[in-house]
Amino acid sequence: MSAFRETYESLNLEPKPIRAHLLACTTVVFGDDYYAGRRETINLSGLVQINTWPMPGFEARVDDEGYAELEQMLNSAPETGIKGFSYELDDRVQLLTNPLLPSTGRVRQIAPGKNFPAQMHIRRFGILETSTLRLTHRNAIDTYAVIDDVPPYTKPLTRPYHGIPRGDGPFDIAHAPNVLRGTTLPEAWYPADDDNEPTGVTPTLFFAPSAAPFMSMLVDPSMIMQVSMEGSVDVEINGKTERIDVAGDHLKAAGAEILLFEPGKHDDGAGVLAQMSRLAMVGHSDALGGRVMLRASWPRPSVGSLGEGNEDSLSRVRFASDLHLDAEFDIVTPAGTLYAAKPVRLGGKLKDLEPAGSELALGSADTPILAADGTAKARLTGARFTMRDSVVGEHAYLDG
Repeated sequence: MSAFRETYESLNLEPKPIRAHLLACTTVVFGDDYYAGRRETINLSGLVQINTWPMPGFEARVDDEGYAELEQMLNSAPETGIKGFSYELDDRVQLLTNPLLPSTGRVRQIAPGKNFPAQMHIRRFGILETSTLRLTHRNAIDTYAVIDDVPPYTKPLTRPYHGIPRGDGPFDIAHAPNVLRGTTLPEAWYPADDDNEPTGVTPTLFFAPSAAPFMSMLVDPSMIMQVSMEGSVDVEINGKTERIDVAGDHLKAAGAEILLFEPGKHDDGAGVLAQMSRLAMVGHSDALGGRVMLRASWPRPSVGSLGEGNEDSLSRVRFASDLHLDAEFDIVTPAGTLYAAKPVRLGGKLKDLEPAGSELALGSADTPILAADGTAKARLTGARFTMRDSVVGEHAYLDG
């Protein structure tokens, strides 16, 4: 153990769990036919707990070849579940760890005697819940990352990939450091019994290899805003503009989630940074073929700021205060997903950290909306949103 303490002395871990905000994305194929099922990419987020050495029950060791490693376990409870909104199900989707099959793993040196970068590997056993479904899977989903620290926080507002893929794939991707990626997919999910055991041999959905193969990363925001939203977007198709009314309820993991990072949480100098980590607002468009959903892009973060830019902490922000976001939008339609070619500037006055009544509007020029192959399908010419009910806090607890 002394050799381990020498090689990992820079970690200075305290014997307590690490609580962190997790951003995740997965591609789901619905139905029992993996090849013919409906495919959807779902953005998720929520509070997780990582138990790691030197907590009781978790070991650290150095093997015969001199590689140091430590054990860890990932937990997600119902009151702090990882959640997102499904366009296909029109419902909240929540991912939990399976209490009967713990999600355990390890951090291991890549080069003996050198702490970082290191390998991180977690074998995930999950439960997927909606208002009508409770599913689990039979095999572990192996997830892997190269990390630079413990906990492996990603730098605020950074991309999960090297590059910006468009479309749901499947195709090869290059994920960034500190981003966990599922490496054993597809994985079938089956109806679960009261003991969280899979039943039968007919799956209900699959996690699929894709541009978002069950990926996750940890961030460390100062404040998390989960906000119901309503408003409209203007879309021009074949020279005609349609105004589409859209809305999303945070109780269904829809609406918007906005993360705020004060200077102590980022290394970009003074000022409070902002990120719209999730967005799901649903409406109806005749021109786009029916029910549509506006969502935030996973590979292209929607970034911005709150305040004047010179504040040394979130408590120094004076309200009402300017909030702006360079929003990266996707539009999910019955015929497939469309992608904004560039970010659009959303801006407004945030009345308070309790944002009900605050408004955001498009302040930049319109932008083309593209199919996955780059073909222009429409133009986004306007957007205006009003914030409604919200849950605001340092952790993203579920409400309802």
